Amino acid sequence: MPIQNWSEEILLADLQDDPAFSDDINAVLDHIEANPSLDVALNLASVTFLNSSNIAKLLKLRKLVQVNNRRRLKLCGISTHVWGVFLVTGLDKIFDFADDVATGLAGLQMSK
Repeated sequence: MPIQNWSEEILLADLQDDPAFSDDINAVLDHIEANPSLDVALNLASVTFLNSSNIAKLLKLRKLVQVNNRRRLKLCGISTHVWGVFLVTGLDKIFDFADDVATGLAGLQMSK
């Protein structure tokens, strides 16, 4: 999974399905703990399913980025099936979404 500092203020990470998802999210968490001044854009275009462990890790990342660091987290490129998981669980109301990575990055840059 590529994690890249897309700009001085934005971290971009491309996530994959499990088993890589857990490792990817853990790497993002480690990076954000070391660099708390970053906004985060997650590209979930390659993710086709989420399990409870994946959801827990996303919630942990959300807490770290938004609550602890007072930065922004944007989930981008969600597939229809994965979007259904967010709707059923009610998580569509607490996460910020973008249709694709370009829109998500633009949203993070413009809402300063």
